[in-house]
Amino acid sequence: MQAIILAAGMGRRLGEYTKNNTKCMVPVNGIRLIDRLLEQLAGTDLKRVIIVVGYKGKELTDYIGNRYEGRLKIEYAENPVYDKTNNIYSLALVKEQLQEDDTLLIESDLIFSDRLIPMIVDSPDPNVALVAQYESWMDGTMVEIDQDRNIVNFVPKQAFNYANVGRYYKTVNIYKFSKDFLQHQYVPFLNAYTKAVGNNEYYENVLRIISMLNSHNMKALSVGNEKWYEIDDKQDLDIAEALFANDQDVIRKYYGRYGGFWRFPQMLDYCYLVNPYFPSRRMKDELRANFDTLLTEYPSGMKVNTLIASKCWGVSEDYIVPGNGAAELIKVLMEGTQGKTGFIRPTFEEYPNRFNQDGQVTFVPQNEDYRYTADDLMNFFADKDIKTLMLINPDNPSGNFISKADVLRLSQWCEERGIRLIVDESFVDFSIDYSTNSLLSDEILEAYPHMAVMKSISKSYGVPGLRLGILCSANKELIARIKKEVSIWNLNSFAEFFMQIFNKYEKDYQTACAKFVAERADFEQQLRTIPYLGVMPSQANYFLCEVLAPYTAKEIVVYMLRQHNILTRDCSLKPGLDPEKQYMRIAVRNHEDNARLIEGLNTLIK
Repeated sequence: MQAIILAAGMGRRLGEYTKNNTKCMVPVNGIRLIDRLLEQLAGTDLKRVIIVVGYKGKELTDYIGNRYEGRLKIEYAENPVYDKTNNIYSLALVKEQLQEDDTLLIESDLIFSDRLIPMIVDSPDPNVALVAQYESWMDGTMVEIDQDRNIVNFVPKQAFNYANVGRYYKTVNIYKFSKDFLQHQYVPFLNAYTKAVGNNEYYENVLRIISMLNSHNMKALSVGNEKWYEIDDKQDLDIAEALFANDQDVIRKYYGRYGGFWRFPQMLDYCYLVNPYFPSRRMKDELRANFDTLLTEYPSGMKVNTLIASKCWGVSEDYIVPGNGAAELIKVLMEGTQGKTGFIRPTFEEYPNRFNQDGQVTFVPQNEDYRYTADDLMNFFADKDIKTLMLINPDNPSGNFISKADVLRLSQWCEERGIRLIVDESFVDFSIDYSTNSLLSDEILEAYPHMAVMKSISKSYGVPGLRLGILCSANKELIARIKKEVSIWNLNSFAEFFMQIFNKYEKDYQTACAKFVAERADFEQQLRTIPYLGVMPSQANYFLCEVLAPYTAKEIVVYMLRQHNILTRDCSLKPGLDPEKQYMRIAVRNHEDNARLIEGLNTLIK
């Protein structure tokens, strides 16, 4: 068997990364794609490797040199018109060599698991393509297969139909062809196709023609959960570096993304702090039905969106400001806050990060599970010269919760001392008495004008992609100032429409919250069976867990990501947590996902 590697392309979409190198010379986590591929091929019994070069071909051949001498016999073919042709021409340049042996055909812009080459080499199928079930990030040639794994259709880009994605598979661009197939079918069709159509085409088009003859000569071999990625642009490179990072870097590369994990569709994200049961199917259907209009029309300005937010959450227009996520409102609010501010740690760091560090006065609960009460806060801050007190309730990551009555008692205490109380109740709808625990009403806001209430709609409403948050206060001057400081068009049309239709689905929302509370209770019981986790009580949609010997939080996070494709949060370095101990924050998802997480945690015990 031999291998042919196509490496003539220019890789324009990679920009500066391919200014002086062809694509396969681009490093992923410090290792060039060509080195990774040749090392993988060196583990097989190949008679030779033929690399078709073109753009920056001399640089590539000089780089490879004789470093693989004795391990791989490497030959080269050159495509001198790489900028005017496509990969069908590169392959046609070696059509004589193609017919001399069974052949692996591999494109050079791939990064993949070490198990894929042995998988296809050891396959009993003489002609086989590695394929993966279609996912949203995939581009290029798709195939359709029958129940016997026969490839019955190659679907080119122009024929792609999103209605059919459930039956599409993406070719990984690693093929194995028998000598007989190459001699008697592929190369003759290749000759005829290039003569009729030209050289600016793709070699898969020839396979498509062969598949249309109903000859069933090509089988599909699914890669399953094995990792692979095709690197066409900068974003692909960034994702590949996360997927193939070593254990020392993998968590940093994932956490550093701050979201966008829909680009990893097989991964379960347990850093994801949202309601798994809302929006309802009916609400999503209504959003989908209006997609074209919402995408192509401008959203309303602040005046209209304030009106809609007022209707949605039952707060007067003068008392509410909607934001592009709570993050936009936090930034404006904290940067305009004067004097010293009291913080409770551990907490959501976005608030202290947006405030002068020298002006921070921090309370840390002195107990193992980081519980605290309104009285604890009043006792601690009684002799502190603060102008603002920041309370996240339930808190993140501890899950600590102060009852509504005690929050209002704390607010009265703050008002008597001229202290503004900021309450972030983003997680309050996950609490046991969720239907009565919110502070969002004119009556409460007017009774406590020194209090401001922040709410991220992403969390309990399950719509983080909309980027929607609200800040409410009877302090009209505060609300007016913030409205002036944010952009007049700070919300997109999808967020505006969500607020417009939400009231129709309030019963669905209440049902979702009740379902969540029941699921959290069940999940807590399951987590408490894991002997290396000390689970702390929570009324939010996550649990703070102390990691016990013999493991560290990082070991568990890496293990769960590598072995089970589940991303969890290592909180050990979070300010306010005991630096001598290890901690994880584990989100609550739906029952099926939670069962998968528990199963993964149990395998670590075994």
